[in-house]
Amino acid sequence: MNWKNLFVSGANMSPDEVKNFMAEHKPGDYQLLDVRQPKEYEKEHIPGALLIPIKELRERIGELDPTKPTFVY
Repeated sequence: MNWKNLFVSGANMSPDEVKNFMAEHKPGDYQLLDVRQPKEYEKEHIPGALLIPIKELRERIGELDPTKPTFVY
């Protein structure tokens, strides 16, 4: 299975649209998913982001709440 099949297709949003969404909602209302490598995450990441490297996503998909909007970077 392709990792892209793990997500329901949604609207593509620009970085500014995501920033606006985050500003208008509480942090617990959405999820930030960082799919980069741990060293990249340690160097810099968006506060509150969950690190699940892309290679681990299939095995760890259960850590995400399917009822919340998820922003992936």
